[in-house]
Amino acid sequence: MTKPTAETTPEQILAALKRNDVTAEQLLEAVKHSGLTDEQLLQAVEGRQISANATDGVLGPNPFVGIRLQDIGATAGTILKQAVKQPLTAARHLAGFARQEWQVIKGESDLRPAPSDHRFSDPTWNENPLYRRFMQSYLAVRQELDEWVDATGLEHRDAERVRFALSLVTEALAPSNWIIHPAALKRLLETGGASAVRGVQQLIDDLRHNNGMPSMADRTAFKVGEDLANTPGSVVFRNEVCELIQYNPRSAKVYRRPFLFIPPQINKFYLYDLSPKKSLIRYALEQGLQVFAISWRNPTPDQWDWGLETYIQALDEAIDALCEITASPDCNVLGGCAGGITVTTLLAHLAARNKPKVNALTLMVTLFDMSAETQLGMFANPSTIAAAKKHSAKHGVLGGSEMAQVFAWLRPNDLVWNYWINNYLLGNPPPVFDVLF
Repeated sequence: MTKPTAETTPEQILAALKRNDVTAEQLLEAVKHSGLTDEQLLQAVEGRQISANATDGVLGPNPFVGIRLQDIGATAGTILKQAVKQPLTAARHLAGFARQEWQVIKGESDLRPAPSDHRFSDPTWNENPLYRRFMQSYLAVRQELDEWVDATGLEHRDAERVRFALSLVTEALAPSNWIIHPAALKRLLETGGASAVRGVQQLIDDLRHNNGMPSMADRTAFKVGEDLANTPGSVVFRNEVCELIQYNPRSAKVYRRPFLFIPPQINKFYLYDLSPKKSLIRYALEQGLQVFAISWRNPTPDQWDWGLETYIQALDEAIDALCEITASPDCNVLGGCAGGITVTTLLAHLAARNKPKVNALTLMVTLFDMSAETQLGMFANPSTIAAAKKHSAKHGVLGGSEMAQVFAWLRPNDLVWNYWINNYLLGNPPPVFDVLF
């Protein structure tokens, strides 16, 4: 906000307050002529405090910091304090919840989970009166909390931060995650208690070997080179950052121009070469392409100073080697996620140098506009950036399991509690799934 003047409107002052874009001195100067009531100012300042405290309380989901239990607890406490500071708003929604809960108790509530919410797909949740009341009480809590966030008057970005923090708590407390889960009780009776024993064993194994997260895939189901990444090929170039793999042709003739797969730096190259029926590399070979793939080095703390330019230079060298091997002036490229960002940046560099080495570029799941709203981006603020730098300086490298946890908590129902129910409550083994493996 520019320095407020006598012409600054009340709406501009309120908007600036919500954006944290006005100092106390500027506010005092503008308020003299604003015509704002005390109640309007109080609501705006409280809204500003809610967003600031909620943001400070939750440093994640930040890929370099993660989601910490103490952050969630602190944010929950902050939200409760703010509810006390806005008693009328809190009372209105508390009364709304009480009315809805009374309807639930009388068996007259029409609350139903969304069609996409499969947590309550077991018929018992609707057919059994007690289970139906458990489910509807939970849905009533979620509904009122969601409406309360809307009523705070927060800007969209700030409201989504608070909503995410609340959702982590409410999704964890869903009755579908409890031992009373109808399918779990049926399995317990059917197996004579064996499902519970297996569930506890798998919980202990995950505590010991999976950082306490429910396993999303059987970690013993596949062996690299046998079940995955078994398309024949050879390493034909290597530098400090990556290796270049050339695959054996699977057709009588091949196209002259080579085709290069560039995976994200956070994934293994065999993301593109899973089991034979799911191998994109094998499919490309069968279409007559000359296929190459980048395999990124798994960095250690010794590589703490690697930056984007490190990967761009390594990729530039690999493309030069590929063109020399095939006697082709250029190549076609497929980049995915962070690999797509890397190769796109390289292409801009090559264009500036007038050195066209890439004929055509295909991108998969690649973000260009870093200002676009994402769940990860919601928490990008000075606090998270400072914490990320501190974490990077201390550890030098981000472990794959840490990043996996961050992305899992972005979709907890699908990627955490779904496996909690399957592995622990039902006692089923983790699924055999090559992508998640």
